[in-house]
Amino acid sequence: MNIKVLGGGCGSCEMFLDAVKEVVSKNNIEADIEYITDMEKIMGYGIMSMPALMIDNKLISSGRVLKPKDIEKLII
Repeated sequence: MNIKVLGGGCGSCEMFLDAVKEVVSKNNIEADIEYITDMEKIMGYGIMSMPALMIDNKLISSGRVLKPKDIEKLII
């Protein structure tokens, strides 16, 4: 599984990244997690609201800082 967290590097995006890592670790999910802050790359994905979550190159969530329990529902 490839998980991308796209964000501007702000505190909210960092918290979201930490929550994603927590869910992956807690559930023993084998995944590569990328944190993309390069705005040119983010725009290339067509993302306009951050933070955003992509799983296997599919946009799952955008513009919301999800709680770990909500992330878990999307990943598992």
